[in-house]
Amino acid sequence: MKKYLLLTLILLGALVAYAQPERVGQSGATELLINNVPRSSALNGLNIGDSDGIESSFVNPAGVGSTEGTELLFSHTRWLIGSDIRINCFGVSQQLGDDRGTLGLAINAFNFGDIPRTTAAVPDGSLGTFRVTYLNLGLTYAKRFGKRIYVGTTVRVISESTPEVASTGVAFDAGVQYRTGKKDRLKLGIALRNVGPTMNFDGDGLTRRVLINTNNDFTSTLALQGENFELPAMLSMGASLDFFLGNSNTVTANAGFISNSFYYNQGGLGLSYKYKEYVILRASFLYENGIFGETIGIDGRYNAFTGLGTGATFQVPFKSGRRDLEGKEIYSKFSLDMSYRTTNPFGGTLVLGVRVDI
Repeated sequence: MKKYLLLTLILLGALVAYAQPERVGQSGATELLINNVPRSSALNGLNIGDSDGIESSFVNPAGVGSTEGTELLFSHTRWLIGSDIRINCFGVSQQLGDDRGTLGLAINAFNFGDIPRTTAAVPDGSLGTFRVTYLNLGLTYAKRFGKRIYVGTTVRVISESTPEVASTGVAFDAGVQYRTGKKDRLKLGIALRNVGPTMNFDGDGLTRRVLINTNNDFTSTLALQGENFELPAMLSMGASLDFFLGNSNTVTANAGFISNSFYYNQGGLGLSYKYKEYVILRASFLYENGIFGETIGIDGRYNAFTGLGTGATFQVPFKSGRRDLEGKEIYSKFSLDMSYRTTNPFGGTLVLGVRVDI
């Protein structure tokens, strides 16, 4: 059963995530590709095999199954500093009990600031301002099978709207993680994300008053049909390996490959250093076609990001009074997380977060 599930994910990913240069930029709902959770962002989303907790719902939903009790997450993102775009994220995951799996909920809210309102008749922006509303809500269910395999799926509702035009859609994610070796030091993961039906925009903003008959002054309302657009489906595969340096230090190497259906394929490496349970430092580089170009365009990069990601976690463990399936005491943790990814132009992307494992 588990082998068939993994094979199905690979085959589906091969069908929907085959990147072709002529398809770059032709999808909609591209906010689904934004990584705005601090730990994963620092690794450029390459932690497909070892992502854990509610953050995994944005990388590989299987990792949500590693939640041992209750986990809360809040993050704030300054996206492309200088663009005045901010993203707030709230997530919670709850283990349902032995052999019942884990349930997770994550909400992303985008703030694009106040945009001047203009019309063809009044193009100077003297009509005031309006706001664009982007909201994504994901419900995740994940479960551990035996001691090695985690499986998870996410159903995500997508809402994009202005005061006059709106679009709503749904996307599905599925993923598998396999962990083995001493202290689960080797972790493998595969995830298929953003698969779903096409979306389109509708509303009063797509209507016009037009003159039907030139023999009189009567006008009628004409509704314009918006073009359907596809979701940015992607298949990601990754692995991580822990190197234990004594009892206090752990170095983790990450490698990942991301196949995008409407963008160039990407691949990269990441490295993390952890001192006990108190400090974790991260760095990564994500490569894609044209990443070393100086300018954005046909002869340069298609992406403002220049590939480098860094981040850190500072956490305080404390006793929870609970024990795991093997009888070992479980420690709760309070964590402060941050990540920074370099861009050109703009001033990079900064993510700040708080995570509580209870």
